[in-house]
Amino acid sequence: MLFNSFVFLLAFLPAALILHALAERFRPGWRLPILVLLSFVFYGWWDLRFVPLLAASIGLNWLVARAFLRSRNAVLIPLAIALNLAVLALFKYLNFFADLANLIPGVAAPHLDWVLPLGISFFTFHHVMYLTDLKAGRAPAYDLVRYALYIGFFPQVLAGPLVRWSEIMHQFDERPYARRDAAERIGRGLMLLCVGLAKKVLLGDPLASSVNPVFQAAAAGKVVTLAEAWQATLGFTFQIYFDFSGYTDMALGLALLFGIVLPQNFDVPYRATSLRDFWRRWHMTLSRFLRDYLYVGMGGNRRGLGIQLGALLATMTLGGLWHGAGLTFVAWGALHGLGLGAGVLWHRAGGRMPALLGWLLTALFVVITWVLFRATSFEAALAVFKGLFGLAPIGSGFKWRTILIAAAVAMLGPSAWAAVHRLPPHRGLAAAFALLFVIVLLKIGDDANYEFIYFQF
Repeated sequence: MLFNSFVFLLAFLPAALILHALAERFRPGWRLPILVLLSFVFYGWWDLRFVPLLAASIGLNWLVARAFLRSRNAVLIPLAIALNLAVLALFKYLNFFADLANLIPGVAAPHLDWVLPLGISFFTFHHVMYLTDLKAGRAPAYDLVRYALYIGFFPQVLAGPLVRWSEIMHQFDERPYARRDAAERIGRGLMLLCVGLAKKVLLGDPLASSVNPVFQAAAAGKVVTLAEAWQATLGFTFQIYFDFSGYTDMALGLALLFGIVLPQNFDVPYRATSLRDFWRRWHMTLSRFLRDYLYVGMGGNRRGLGIQLGALLATMTLGGLWHGAGLTFVAWGALHGLGLGAGVLWHRAGGRMPALLGWLLTALFVVITWVLFRATSFEAALAVFKGLFGLAPIGSGFKWRTILIAAAVAMLGPSAWAAVHRLPPHRGLAAAFALLFVIVLLKIGDDANYEFIYFQF
């Protein structure tokens, strides 16, 4: 069930909150098992076939962790991580590797049309983070219920944010509604939920009509005009931001309703003045994962400039592949790796750049490379690039109003988390958010619901 759906907002969420509140009030020991059960119901609502995979993933990794702590066998953790990544590759990348093999003359690798289990990338990375830290002696052992909740907590299981065990496990033992700030947390959680819904439903989804037809035309081999190319590229730039940051705001807000604080994932990324700054603001928890568990492991900036540049390129290329099983994603990630490497060389050479120029160059780079992220093939991306760079007819009918509004909201205001925590409690504010929620519900009932873009990753 989608966060932006009636069944979630008007049925599942109220029922979940009531059950959680009753357990917290009368049977505190039941609180965590109930949250685990609710998380499995939420996950299984999409497709019951996915539930055994999630349950087996949780159970096997927990058993490996227990076995490692008993035996201290150094081979167990690498084997478990390799198995997790192998399962991810089997579901997500088997056809991708088959396509690569088919480029070799005489090879005819078959395609297997398996359904990609939702959230498999995210819960796999949660396993990797915990097991890696366990092997390093940084993570303790946890019982099965707590570990299951860490992996499967329903606000973040499908599309993050990527949460380290150290950020959330200690919160499971709190009595959230006994805190002095419990009412404030609930209020701010509801505000974040409303803001996230509004970003998705009122800003992100309307941009789809400016984006999808153009990229579909490019995929069909049609000529994309200059106006269409810039409309679709700028439209997607803000569509993916409002779609994904809206999901994150909803996840953070929902977690607060259940007494859990999740890490932020976006910090006004389109105000970044360098590519490094952009990745500190965009999908922050993924950037942190890539840095700490890939980049540093490859040597990072500790073994000389050559290793650093190679590690940046490899990390971002793998990050691109994680986003999607296609060469366009690989190219997108590699370009960002090259861009980050160019930034390192610039700073090593003592280069300086005015903030405004840095913002402009960063924005252009990010916007243009989004084409590879969105296009279904290099041929489709090339058709859009031709339009962007004036190698196609000028065209007309640029839909600028929706894009301009989206750009203003994305770049001028604070992040939703910062805004919600700055607002003082007030009845008028509560009424305003109640009205916003009603407007969102009316919009959901009026239009088709779009799935979140990151659900496909």
